[in-house]
Amino acid sequence: MGWWDSERGGSDDSDGESDFERQRDELIEQLRGRERVSDRALAALAAVPRHEFVPENKRRYAYADRPLPIGEGQTISAPHMVAIMVDRLELEAGQTVLEIGTGCGYHAAVTAEIVGAANVYSVEYHSSLAERARSRLAELGYGDISITVGDGHEGWPEHAPYDRAYLTAAASSVPDALLEQLRPDGIFLGPIGDRRQTLVRVRKRPDGETERETFGGVRFVRMQGGR
Repeated sequence: MGWWDSERGGSDDSDGESDFERQRDELIEQLRGRERVSDRALAALAAVPRHEFVPENKRRYAYADRPLPIGEGQTISAPHMVAIMVDRLELEAGQTVLEIGTGCGYHAAVTAEIVGAANVYSVEYHSSLAERARSRLAELGYGDISITVGDGHEGWPEHAPYDRAYLTAAASSVPDALLEQLRPDGIFLGPIGDRRQTLVRVRKRPDGETERETFGGVRFVRMQGGR
């Protein structure tokens, strides 16, 4: 059965859920063959039902390894990219994490599987997406994730400092406010660039200076807000 058949194979809801579980297992095995993806990242992806975060008319594609539209011109990231970002951020239990771009809430849920839901703070530009994400996350047991509506370029200073911060949409440059809101030894990660985007990691040293690394080209929707 292909991705496009995911909602056709069962006669009731339980059969449909079994199809989704099987497809999620298949996706995880597919990603397991990628050297850049750790078992810990895969375990976090395996724990989160991606089909619950996509629009109903796109659920048949929920476990295809690709982005999907979620409204307001935004997308849910491809699973392999979420896993790569989990690894590049070097997430650990108990860390406080700032996410810029809640979207549908999927990436936040994956992050919460590692650091704990109460340690995830997410900023969403579109109030409609933020409202839906809050509801969806609460229904799925991630209600302790904190979400606010605002311009992600400004971060969320009320809960700073953060151990980690990441973008789910591309910015022209690393937002200064996010680096300022990181703890010493904190890590920022996000797609940076206009025509050409690169996944960039910035480590904040104890003296406040930063070290920058790049991990190749990526393609994300544009970050909203800013000047």
